[in-house]
Amino acid sequence: MIIIGDKVSVLDDAIDGVVIAIDGIHITIETTDGFNMSYKRNELIKIDNGNTMSFSFNKSQVILEKEVGKPNYIAKEKKSKKEIPVPEFDLHIEKLVKNYKGMNNYDILTLQAETAKRHVEFAIRNRIPKIVFIHGVGEGVLKSELDFMLGRFDNITFQDANYQKYGLGATEVYFKQNIK
Repeated sequence: MIIIGDKVSVLDDAIDGVVIAIDGIHITIETTDGFNMSYKRNELIKIDNGNTMSFSFNKSQVILEKEVGKPNYIAKEKKSKKEIPVPEFDLHIEKLVKNYKGMNNYDILTLQAETAKRHVEFAIRNRIPKIVFIHGVGEGVLKSELDFMLGRFDNITFQDANYQKYGLGATEVYFKQNIK
């Protein structure tokens, strides 16, 4: 128990002093440098005259800490049944239209980019935190177009998707939502 006049030391600092006031859990000390500083009771320890420290423990707190044991196993993350899988959108042209034989490369790229933009805007409107675009590897033209288009949106970050699952042909898009 700390009382007025006791010599104390601050636990997380190299500060010693004498207790000059006690107000509930807050204790004001006068440091050896002559400054008055206020700390919580649990931030101070009492120092006896011989510079030995005496610790006072709240017995019920010690018993409570002993009762709470740590598990001896590594807890695996369990997926919630309510967890919604991340939406994946395949931008390969054969997935978007039935017959693309009459389309030139510009028309195909334009359709793929517009489809991606619609999905991004939908995700923003519906506060979806993450989506994945599957664009394939190819020559990288669609990926470059996606990167350019995604870079124009605020509050969006994107990166290559999980290599083990998608290889090099997919991009993850994260939406930074404003919490209101």
